[in-house]
Amino acid sequence: MRLFCFFLLLFPLAIFSQEEDDLLSEIDTSIDSNQVVQATFKGLKIVNFESTKLVAKNELTLVVAHRFGSIKNGFDTFFGLDDAVTRLNFIYGISDAFNISVSRSSYQKIYEGAIKYRLLQQETEGFPFTIVGHQSILVNTSLEKDNLPKLEFKHRLGYTVQFLIARKMNRNLSLEIAPTFFHDNYVVVNDQDNSQFALGFGGRYKLGNRWSLNMDYGWHMNRADNSPFKNPLSIGIDLETGGHVFQMHFTNAQPMNTNMFLGQATGDWSDGDIYFGFNLSRVF
Repeated sequence: MRLFCFFLLLFPLAIFSQEEDDLLSEIDTSIDSNQVVQATFKGLKIVNFESTKLVAKNELTLVVAHRFGSIKNGFDTFFGLDDAVTRLNFIYGISDAFNISVSRSSYQKIYEGAIKYRLLQQETEGFPFTIVGHQSILVNTSLEKDNLPKLEFKHRLGYTVQFLIARKMNRNLSLEIAPTFFHDNYVVVNDQDNSQFALGFGGRYKLGNRWSLNMDYGWHMNRADNSPFKNPLSIGIDLETGGHVFQMHFTNAQPMNTNMFLGQATGDWSDGDIYFGFNLSRVF
């Protein structure tokens, strides 16, 4: 809750901070000839949450996301190496402002299709934010009829609708807030509502020409009182390498789909129950 309050206070205070010119235009361009703010985020994700960045028109990007098991178990699982999960995500740019994607995660054998689209873009002398929509539908194929005799295909489905509202404050700092609605037709906790609401907070701070520190946090707003799950908190480093971004991070949520990391994060930072992960991207 302290972290949530910190972000809540930081975001509006920073909204009106004055933008600076970026002298390193080839690395992190701030504006183009149309006075549109660029490079708010360099990665497609901040850490867990989607960023406002989109894949360019006619570009196909493969993101290989890897999340090891909890480091808390030490050498018993070789600091999580034995319990790693992987997500393969193919993203295609229908246009510069509209992407489609399909993915498969080894966590609960989840298949997901998604769209991501830019509604408005921040301008230096105009609109103050970039707003991007993101919607997805997933299929959880790990559910077994032997354990759930009344299981139907509809129970495997989950949905997400979220809006990503970001502002590049200056050449170094970008912030984002992400109101999110997600629905799971099957929930693990009996008292948990199928329809769930969350508010995401994220930010990026440049440490150098090619490095940045990223952080995001998800506040689940109607989690059941008896739920064992936690709000996801993630901290990472982005490294830009020749137009690609390599992301390394620590988080208390092993799953990488939005419904899962918001609804089923099990780790606890205070107990050292966290996961190391990284994302690799390849443009075709």
